[in-house]
Amino acid sequence: MESLPDQKARPRRRPVIVLVLLSLLLIACFVAMYYAGDLSKYQAVVSAEETRAALRDVTDADQLDQVIKLHPSNKLLRLLALANSDAMEIDAAMRKLLGEVEPKPLPKLGDLGASSRGDLEALRRDLKTAESNAASLAPRYAEVIKTTRDRIENDARSLNLGDKRLSGFMARIDEQHAAWTALTAKALASRADYFNAFDKCVALLVRELGVYKVANGQFIFPFQSTADSYNRAATAMTAAATRAAELDDESKGLRPSQLAKWKAFVDG
Repeated sequence: MESLPDQKARPRRRPVIVLVLLSLLLIACFVAMYYAGDLSKYQAVVSAEETRAALRDVTDADQLDQVIKLHPSNKLLRLLALANSDAMEIDAAMRKLLGEVEPKPLPKLGDLGASSRGDLEALRRDLKTAESNAASLAPRYAEVIKTTRDRIENDARSLNLGDKRLSGFMARIDEQHAAWTALTAKALASRADYFNAFDKCVALLVRELGVYKVANGQFIFPFQSTADSYNRAATAMTAAATRAAELDDESKGLRPSQLAKWKAFVDG
């Protein structure tokens, strides 16, 4: 009977082959990772160049919208779109709140000559309400800012542009919010000053009702001290109204100035 060959004498090649294959696989992975990283850098450069070219002639939000539509896959432009969306939202929120300050349209001082005591007292109540509204709306705007910031951060994070880029983006978003918050605070304060000065004029008219005369829309008081008090309040009204108009103009110029800063940011 023939004996079986000794199994231990047979060469063990399989483990060596496996090790070789694993080594080749690891080498292939490292090579792929190297070229993937290199490709990523190349794509980043291409994206930055495309962004600079696309934004070269953009000077307002409408042009920016058109550029973003032409390059929907450009992440830097999409990031800029988020910043623009943020500015639009908080600008609209500011205007909405300012529109809620006055409970109803207020008359002009010159139209109050024929007003009764009841009319003047009702106007004072409206002015007090408007002044109170102007003083209480800032916290509501702060809530809008917070909600908007959270949404913008989530959307920006989903673009996967890296922690450094995200951190820089959110820092500039906070700067944008700070500028709008400061502007809104000043706009509300100017309106509060206007309503307060208006109320002082009406309070004087209530007190002097039946004593003053009206000629061509102007109030004529028998005592100079009363006329001086009225004129000071009326002058304060005019100054507050002028300041409110200046702040409205300032808000119109804020978004273009911020767009220039965002263009510099994505170019960096």
